[in-house]
Amino acid sequence: MTILVLGAVMAMDQPASVMPIGDRLEFALRADLFIAIWLAAAIANVARLRFFSERDIAGSSVAAGSETIRMAGAILQNTVEQAVLALLAHLIVAATLPGSNALIVALVGLFGLGRLLFWAGYRHGASGRAFGFALTFYPSVLALLASAVAIAFGWAA
Repeated sequence: MTILVLGAVMAMDQPASVMPIGDRLEFALRADLFIAIWLAAAIANVARLRFFSERDIAGSSVAAGSETIRMAGAILQNTVEQAVLALLAHLIVAATLPGSNALIVALVGLFGLGRLLFWAGYRHGASGRAFGFALTFYPSVLALLASAVAIAFGWAA
């Protein structure tokens, strides 16, 4: 799915002119607001669950968390990891590929869909969260590989 979506975006998007790097980086940072929102949602979920649980309100350093908090914490941890990778990948794409805006929008969209599916499927075990994980992780990896190829072959803007 990642290759299909990103390939279609790259094939269809033919920018009329190359935007200056500062404008591309600014666009990426603005688009990544939606990555930050997913991270904030995962943090807020843990806080909300702790607030309404007598067992969990003291925090994880005081006592072992409930199953609900452990699951929310695992989702938060994975979201932090994925968000860091995605943010770096998007900035590298913006700095490397001249027509990167549509690609970054697609990457952010895949991240959001991936997080939604990961979060919704988490309680069903590895098979329930696998597609969401893949849809979050592999677009970032593919974007980094595309940037590396562009740099290696001198195609970088």
